[in-house]
Amino acid sequence: MTSDGSSDPLKFRQQDYKTLLDTSLASGELFCDPVFPAEQKSIGMPEDSDPQMEIKWLRPKDITKAAVFVDSTIGTTDICQGQLGNCWLLAALSCLTMHPKLFVKVVPPNQSLSEPYAGIFHFKFWQYGEWVEVVVDDRLPVRQGRLLFSYSHTRNEFWSALVEKAYAKLMGSYGCLKGGNISEGMEDFTGGIAYSRPVLSRTPLVFWRLLTSALSRGCLLSCFIEAKHYTEVGVVTKEGLIKGHAYAITDADKVQRGSDAVLLYKLRNPWGFVEYKGPWSDKSKEWDNVEEAEKKKLELKRTEDGEFWISAEDFSHFFNIVELCSVNPDMLEGHSAPELAWTITEHEGFWVSGSSAGGSRRYRRSFWTNPQYELILSEKDLDDDMDEDNEEDEEGEEDEEEETVVKENKMSDKQEKKAKQCTVVLELLQKDRRQKNKVNFLYIAFHIYKVPIELQGKCLDSSFFSKTRPVARSGKYRAQRGVWRKVHLDPGYYVIVASTYRPNQPGEFFIRIFSKTGNTLGNQDFTCSSDFLQVMALPATPEDHARVEKIFDETEAGNDKLNSKELRKLFNSVLNQDYHLPMETCRQLIFAEDTKGYGSLNRKQVEHVLTSLRTLQEAFLKFDEDNSGTMSPFELRNALTAVGMQCDAKVVQLLCARFASGEPQMPFHGFVTSVTRLNRLFALYESETSHGVKKRGINAWLLKFCAI
Repeated sequence: MTSDGSSDPLKFRQQDYKTLLDTSLASGELFCDPVFPAEQKSIGMPEDSDPQMEIKWLRPKDITKAAVFVDSTIGTTDICQGQLGNCWLLAALSCLTMHPKLFVKVVPPNQSLSEPYAGIFHFKFWQYGEWVEVVVDDRLPVRQGRLLFSYSHTRNEFWSALVEKAYAKLMGSYGCLKGGNISEGMEDFTGGIAYSRPVLSRTPLVFWRLLTSALSRGCLLSCFIEAKHYTEVGVVTKEGLIKGHAYAITDADKVQRGSDAVLLYKLRNPWGFVEYKGPWSDKSKEWDNVEEAEKKKLELKRTEDGEFWISAEDFSHFFNIVELCSVNPDMLEGHSAPELAWTITEHEGFWVSGSSAGGSRRYRRSFWTNPQYELILSEKDLDDDMDEDNEEDEEGEEDEEEETVVKENKMSDKQEKKAKQCTVVLELLQKDRRQKNKVNFLYIAFHIYKVPIELQGKCLDSSFFSKTRPVARSGKYRAQRGVWRKVHLDPGYYVIVASTYRPNQPGEFFIRIFSKTGNTLGNQDFTCSSDFLQVMALPATPEDHARVEKIFDETEAGNDKLNSKELRKLFNSVLNQDYHLPMETCRQLIFAEDTKGYGSLNRKQVEHVLTSLRTLQEAFLKFDEDNSGTMSPFELRNALTAVGMQCDAKVVQLLCARFASGEPQMPFHGFVTSVTRLNRLFALYESETSHGVKKRGINAWLLKFCAI
């Protein structure tokens, strides 16, 4: 499956549009969607107790006899915001209408409220590397005879309301669409890369040129005025602009006024009304001095439809942030003249609390446990002139001390250096953070590290990250769905670390890497390994040797072997009371040794196991940093490393699930059992002769048998 949707899309909840359409047409019954029913739970917000505010679900023809799917042509005025705070989504949809080729990917053609009509429609959205087809019936929520949510300015057109319903179904409910970042909608409508630009980062002239160029390359653009406090959201200024509200930027042009050229932007308010009142707005006198031919060229409509023009100077004065979405990396703020094609690699990952959610670099002991991905850059590429990339790469982070950044004195030197490097675009997206009727984004970021030859393919532990600084990063940790960066790196072996700001914050994420031909991305699943036997090769202390001799002399069996009951008595006599072993763990220790079929151990074996337990107790005490008597997955991974066992995050998670007795923390006997099981599995793998087993590798072997 490709990001451009060229293959068949996934079927959301296994609903196939063609099959459902044919079934409905054959039966003569209009489609009623069982997955997203016409009920309050699909609204996803509290029900109004006032009977007059009751919500009814009606099909378009029941709302107006003149109902059509599309009235003549697609345009920005087809989308007006209803009683739902989803201007971010509708602004992105307004931008999409300006790009017919992109629009038909989301809204497939040949859909109609005329014959053949079965009350069923389908739409496609990009979701983390896949295009997903969502089927809906056309029952829409209505209050007091009018659509409750999105509607068209013409009132008899329903495509935008049905797109909104399909997206609400994908997210879980209409309530899940309340509040968001415009970049989310832009990416989900295109599969592109969305990013922000502060308006004041450039002069009005330079910024106008930047946005004009972006529009010409097919980028989607929107903007908003930041609200300094939540009470300001939705406040209409005296100029007619709304704070904390998303606008679509649909055009940029200029008009002549005398000898001067006035730079303009065309904006659209998704509400479909409430327009800018300042210079160059619909009713302003500035238009009186503009030639009719120029007005016609700009398609000036001086009506209350939510669409208006504003000068570049005033735009830079009132607006704070512009969101841009590039459908492919070659559209990212530069001239599109690539010598090499882009390749894309995608991975899904998890931050697991206590295991692989290591937090930011501030948390030095756990940062290394975050998911890691290797990036091998082997081919240099010639990149186009990108004066905007890496703009934020020099920003400091909350978790890092300030760094000294050396800047190139000459742009030509900088471009010469770039031309000898590898171009990479990285994006990290967190998944499924729209829950019920709220957005719950974690603060996320990624760091890129160059790895020396001697450590390539190995576990990069805390010592590596404490001594090594990243060569690039996504910038400050941000509470938004995605963060991205375009970087130029020397050929070599790198590791990308994806993290949340604070540790132990669970979540799913999606990472995609665009690179030029010849460069590869892979999982940083280092090969698990064990030097446990070397670590445990120490001889028994004289005291322990004496204890073993005494208990063997006192045993009544007379066969010079100790069973599990006798071993438990011995082991617990030397271990701290908080670390006493249950009988089952003692049985595990017996069968981990070569017993020749006996359920007991001889003197030499008992001394070896006792010495091992001493070492394990020492490691447990050392890495039980909070002195809780138990061990978190973070602590377990460090302790395993200390006793000579390098295990990746998946194996550690499995051990915790199996041997922590259903608790989030592992007791000492669980640690002993984990080490015992791992040691046995490493030994069995070494003796395995199957080519298929060896090809799959030790990691797959451990994952298969650790839980047994």
